Amino acid sequence: MNYFSDWTEEDIKKYYTRINKKPSKNDFNIKDDKLSTQNKKSKYRANKVEIDGIKFDSQKEGNYYNELKLRLQAKEIKGFCRQAEFILAPNLRYKADFIVFNNDGTAEIIDVKGFKTKVYKDKKKVFEDKFNLKIEEV
Repeated sequence: MNYFSDWTEEDIKKYYTRINKKPSKNDFNIKDDKLSTQNKKSKYRANKVEIDGIKFDSQKEGNYYNELKLRLQAKEIKGFCRQAEFILAPNLRYKADFIVFNNDGTAEIIDVKGFKTKVYKDKKKVFEDKFNLKIEEV
């Protein structure tokens, strides 16, 4: 049995990048000399979507992006950004799904969640303590 039989092409590339080795053809699921591109299901059953050329980890996150675009067009907010990264400690980072900039000059840190992992809960606690900001979960 091939060790990588359930991995996607992206999983294999990430693995080999991590161990600093180039993959050989024997490491892939080969069908007719082409890499098998079977889709691996998300760990939490989220369906990845692409909107405006942007890939989102879930349909829920994509829907929230569309909502923010409408709010921006209606001038309810000044703007927003995606995937802002915060350094919590050496080798510990938190990536917010969105930061929403309100018309009154305030900002909201938004995380679109379907499931809260222990790692997320721990990072949220560290983030909120360090930056004295709250993460709003939608």
